Amino acid sequence: MTASFSALSPGEGKPAPKPGTQFVARQPILTTDEKVFGYELLFRDGIEDFFRCPDLDAASRSTLNTSMLLGLDVLCDGRRAFINCTRDILLKEYITLLPSGQAVVEILESVPADDLVMAACQRLKAAGYMIALDDFAMSDPREPLTDLADIIKVDLRATSAADAAAMVKRYGPWRCRMLAEKVETREEFATAKKAGFVYFQGYFFRRPEILTAHEIPANRVNYLRMLTEVSKPELDVRAIENVVKGEASLCYRLLRYLNSAAFGFANEIHSVRHALAILGEREVRRWIRLVATLGAGQGKSNDLVLSALVRARFCELLSPKIAHGDSDLFLMGLLSLMDTILEIPMSQVLDNVPIDQETKSVLLGGASRLRPFYQLMLAQESGEWKTANDLTSHLHLKEGEVAGCYWQAMQWAREVSGGS
Repeated sequence: MTASFSALSPGEGKPAPKPGTQFVARQPILTTDEKVFGYELLFRDGIEDFFRCPDLDAASRSTLNTSMLLGLDVLCDGRRAFINCTRDILLKEYITLLPSGQAVVEILESVPADDLVMAACQRLKAAGYMIALDDFAMSDPREPLTDLADIIKVDLRATSAADAAAMVKRYGPWRCRMLAEKVETREEFATAKKAGFVYFQGYFFRRPEILTAHEIPANRVNYLRMLTEVSKPELDVRAIENVVKGEASLCYRLLRYLNSAAFGFANEIHSVRHALAILGEREVRRWIRLVATLGAGQGKSNDLVLSALVRARFCELLSPKIAHGDSDLFLMGLLSLMDTILEIPMSQVLDNVPIDQETKSVLLGGASRLRPFYQLMLAQESGEWKTANDLTSHLHLKEGEVAGCYWQAMQWAREVSGGS
């Protein structure tokens, strides 16, 4: 199903949601080699969810409805989608509205393992759905469901190391695949992997692992050179052409992306010079930033590169509504993950890319008038809805336009990165 950012089409028999009701975040679930296995989808119906006791059934129904409306292909890039399920959602089999090959039934800790729930899980297993038990603990009342579960999730923040190891020994690897939740540091990731966990959820991989005497590989120097060139006030097309030609993969990417539907060119483009001439200065700067990010991210988690592109496009879409002076908000969003992608400190990234002081300050964690907008970008991405709403109000933006721009940014990023 194609994505929609405001209302359902007339005639679908459902009321059109109000602008601003589409709040979404996705938290990646990684394998031991840091590849994205799937995403846990986090939705809210709107601002009213911030100020009342959470209705888990309503939240689950919202997840399902939004997943159908926007499509799991857009939301999860073809990976598995972990959907939180209450007892009511399980018994009514709403989850079967989503494809069994993509949806993972994540049973919340509040769900009792009674006969009806057991029977519902057996039917879902028979239909090809994977089942995950969320926030599993020692002496968990959902113990009877472990015989049906494919994945058991353990919250490292709420579980001692000894209990976590005991659960891995008891349930994995021959019975279930064990997933460590809330892995916040590289050290915790290494410890959990050593303990036998095979999936990992948390933001540890977004934070750079700083190594002493860490050299930038030669090909990554080219990406920084490109970012440097397009950040200069005067664009030197010949210099850019030479950098692009010096990296075979970049030439291929240039022709591939410019010939794709994302750029909408009627005629095929056959050379670097031809491409640069057709694009024009503004689009050359924009394309170089894209391809440098994609190229620098080769061999890294795909989610990192996509996140950088989503951030950049989100910032760009809202830039006309934000006071930002001479700062390039697209570049700010793009550079915000470049330290992690290149595995070097942000200070080293910025040493090689001449940008304005306000952008440099916010990327280095310092004082900047861009900070509220930068924090809005991060809150929108991570699903911190209360913070996002406060910042939206502070910046005199509307909930609907912020949410809509984020959805458009997700679609766009997936399109320009080849949908992979």
